[in-house]
Amino acid sequence: MWKALLMLNLTVIAIRETSGRQIVEGAHMEIAEPTIADAVRKCASAGATTIVVAPYFLSRGRHIQEDIPALVAAAQEQHPGVNCIVAEPIGLDPLMAQLIEMRVQTASTTATAY
Repeated sequence: MWKALLMLNLTVIAIRETSGRQIVEGAHMEIAEPTIADAVRKCASAGATTIVVAPYFLSRGRHIQEDIPALVAAAQEQHPGVNCIVAEPIGLDPLMAQLIEMRVQTASTTATAY
């Protein structure tokens, strides 16, 4: 579980550095902490009045359509005056295709076949 937390923290740092946003918090949807409620609380405590929850998912499955909006709504109820928005998942973005192609090229030249 510590590897998932490390990856989450590294992702938060990368987003913070890339975006220039000062208030960026990571969260797990379930099983591990910090939770979405934890992240909303930290953002609100840091002064955020609008919080955009950007799911790290590829498609609009059940988690995006139901679970995450419900968790975000419950967290928002605890912070009057804070507006929470759920962004679209990563989806079919040309950048994803480029990233996958980079991984394929790297694997083709460096990996051992199974």
